[in-house]
Amino acid sequence: MAEETLVRLVLRAQAGHRAAFNELAVEFRSMVVARVQARVRNTAEAEEVSQDVFLRAYRKLFQLQRPETFPAWLRQIADRLALNRVQRQPRERMIEADCLESVDEAGDLPLMQMVRVEEAEQLHECLKQLPMLDRDTLWAFYFEGCSLLEMAAQFDRPVGTIKRRLHTARGRLRDVINGLQPA
Repeated sequence: MAEETLVRLVLRAQAGHRAAFNELAVEFRSMVVARVQARVRNTAEAEEVSQDVFLRAYRKLFQLQRPETFPAWLRQIADRLALNRVQRQPRERMIEADCLESVDEAGDLPLMQMVRVEEAEQLHECLKQLPMLDRDTLWAFYFEGCSLLEMAAQFDRPVGTIKRRLHTARGRLRDVINGLQPA
């Protein structure tokens, strides 16, 4: 796409013309999907994240100050959302089928259930010992399943600050838990 056409479409889209944004989305869809696919390595996930990329771009388009940088700006959004998706999902592991036959039904034993309940209670007690900001940060991320972007909006702070808070809060929680361990 010629830069002149790109700038014109971006300016029209920023002025509220949905058709102009649709043209941009059609033009850059394959680039976004390919970029996301390279990170998430799953076609269905890539399609879903790509839709999120265009939704985010549409909502934040007013923030773009230089229309000619739209492709780079869109790539940046795609990279961030794909990275968030990858970080939030556990890695898959391949297990041989015959290994599953030897799995014990220990998860259903009353003793194991008691141990899980006790561990959960201890974790909640440790969380109560943390400062409120650390507790709220860990709770939002691990118990409510909020993404870094959602937390940034919830706490009205940049994503980098949220990452630092999570890192600090995890360290403090680790220290509290280690304080429970016998020496």
